[in-house]
Amino acid sequence: MFEYKFVKVELSTWGSKPKENYQEIINSHAMDGWRFVQIFAPATSGYGSASYFEIIFERQI
Repeated sequence: MFEYKFVKVELSTWGSKPKENYQEIINSHAMDGWRFVQIFAPATSGYGSASYFEIIFERQI
């Protein structure tokens, strides 16, 4: 059985760049025993781009 964790990363309004370093987030969670599964970008907002993405992790219970 697995447990999952979702980490929301906001994107800047101009240029849609992540406000946090996603590579550091992934490495930090890996050191805590979480395995990176994927990055999920939701449907776009009214302006044609997403306002955030989620990093999905899992680990065995």
